[in-house]
Amino acid sequence: MDYANPDALVSTEWLQAHLGAPDVRVVDASWYLPSQNRDARHEYDDEHIPGAVFFDVEEISDTASPLPHMLPPPEKFASRVRKLGLGNGNRIVIYDGTGFASAAARVWWMFRYFGHRDVSVLDGGLPKWLREQRPVEDLPPMPRDRHFIPHVNSMLLRSLDDMRANLDSRRDLVLDARGANRFKGIDAEPRPTRHLGHIPGSLNVPFGDLIDERTRCMRPAEELAARFAQAGVQPGRWVAATCGSGVTACVLALGLHLIGHEECAVYDGSWSDWGNRDDVPVEAG
Repeated sequence: MDYANPDALVSTEWLQAHLGAPDVRVVDASWYLPSQNRDARHEYDDEHIPGAVFFDVEEISDTASPLPHMLPPPEKFASRVRKLGLGNGNRIVIYDGTGFASAAARVWWMFRYFGHRDVSVLDGGLPKWLREQRPVEDLPPMPRDRHFIPHVNSMLLRSLDDMRANLDSRRDLVLDARGANRFKGIDAEPRPTRHLGHIPGSLNVPFGDLIDERTRCMRPAEELAARFAQAGVQPGRWVAATCGSGVTACVLALGLHLIGHEECAVYDGSWSDWGNRDDVPVEAG
């Protein structure tokens, strides 16, 4: 079984062969939780794939929101990516420093939400690139402005009100990308929340289930399809992916896209929103 949308991933071999292509732009989207004690920008400055620009997930967000790294307004997104030299006509390849595609998938989803479909994730990310001793540099990229016109695809986003309504309508199958113990309310959240557990009716598909632990690459299509089928994903039914703060949910969106399931949205606020409210129900166990 082949991926239905193979262009959503590129290999390290492909990227190295195309680093000099005039239409290819490389993006370092590394992002870490405070508990990981890693500075994404500092690591980028030390070494990155040649020509890569740094996409700051926290800054290219709705900084007026009390929730972490929510989607920015379209005009802010367009302004920031233009300054990074990312725009219409570019093939954008995104990687991150974990190799588990979490932040890279988030930025992949953001570009798709704002209408740019020629965007891919580097399979295995920077760890695989470094293991293979491929080139890196510590030079800042050449400044170049690029025109970007956002075209919002609102079908790829779910709000708090959407998720509330879904409690009754069950229109969306809700998949939670957090680990099993966080989903069950056993383990604390990385960001303290009022409540532990999950949205009633949601099902747990930890994003790590989609990643080969040895290679840190996405699993083959048949394994992805089997995992989502096990969770009850059916052709044509919309999925709403959620997680802790809207990052690893995008790994589920990427996995579904790879196997041809296009009907997937992301609850941007995720548990940082739902788990801090007293006016929504919570399940545990």
